[in-house]
Amino acid sequence: MKLVLVAVGQRLPDWAQTACDDFAKRLPPDARFELRTVKAEPRGHKSVAALRAAERERIEAALPKGARLVVLDERGSTLTTAALARQWLQWQQQGDDVALLIGGPDGLDPALKSAAQQSLRLSDLTLPHALARLLLIEQLYRAWSLNAGHPYHRE
Repeated sequence: MKLVLVAVGQRLPDWAQTACDDFAKRLPPDARFELRTVKAEPRGHKSVAALRAAERERIEAALPKGARLVVLDERGSTLTTAALARQWLQWQQQGDDVALLIGGPDGLDPALKSAAQQSLRLSDLTLPHALARLLLIEQLYRAWSLNAGHPYHRE
């Protein structure tokens, strides 16, 4: 199984990029984590539906074939860190690659949301894109550490 984070958006602020890179590097090679960034659609005078559809095409092109789709959405299910660690183990047992999707400023296209096998919420708060990406990568690292018996996570 490979975990692939597909996120809409170009460059993160330096502080966020540094932190994301740090947590991604902490994951061991057997965790098989990959970040794929897709370009946000230029806003202009396009409708939200047109923006989301253009970004959906880019996201779909970045997805691993046959991957389980997990969208990050404010209306998704809430998981504790321990539940995310258990979820990671279930994904590993199923053997399919898992694609975690973070949309752009206007969110994800409804077709992507309906195609997803799972929808997760990171917080009840609205988070800036850079923080959402960082929070997800850190929680993936924390879930891995919990499963591996690494002392990073404490209860």
